[in-house]
Amino acid sequence: MQPEFWLERWKSNEIGFHQQEINTHLQEYWPRLRVPAGGAVFVPLCGKSRDMLWLRAQGYTVLGVEISPLAVRDFFAENRLSATVTTLPSFECWQADGITLFCGDFFRLTAGQLERVAGVYDRASLIALPPAMRERYVAMLGTILPVMARMLLVTMDYPNGEMQGPPFAVSETEVRALYEQHFQVEHLFTKDILAENPRFVERGLTRLVENVYGIQPKRA
Repeated sequence: MQPEFWLERWKSNEIGFHQQEINTHLQEYWPRLRVPAGGAVFVPLCGKSRDMLWLRAQGYTVLGVEISPLAVRDFFAENRLSATVTTLPSFECWQADGITLFCGDFFRLTAGQLERVAGVYDRASLIALPPAMRERYVAMLGTILPVMARMLLVTMDYPNGEMQGPPFAVSETEVRALYEQHFQVEHLFTKDILAENPRFVERGLTRLVENVYGIQPKRA
């Protein structure tokens, strides 16, 4: 998807992907990654996710990247955080109380900006991208993340052709093809959640499976 697509979604408040509550998979499965205490956690395509507050409460500093200025502004305003804003070559950088959000294009990030990252939380990033961009996204992660960073990945899968994403269907086969060259992939959870999401029934889905993966460096 081009940046303009997401900018328009935020402008028109079409943000059904945003969750008001802290993600239950994050709370249950994050401890399994054993991300070192005090490290930094990277949240790609973070929107205004309140999951970042939970991660900070666990003792991590949080780094996020988000294309929409509206999402970044709303995150700090809605959580009553007074941010310091600085301008970088490719980003506007918002910082407050252990949370730093880079407002700009994920694909402009550098390894230097993420050099302290020990963990990654991806609930709505991989599934927001069409197939060709997913390959580019994972390749980019391999370039800019420290080699020992661990990831918690949440995906969705549904029958081909039943719905036009996003969210896009990402199968376990694809997850393994994307990540297993450099990482160990552990499938932690699976459940058909269609009955809990009537808006997807209205879009024509007959099955909607949520999957959770722990992705560890092969050297871990």
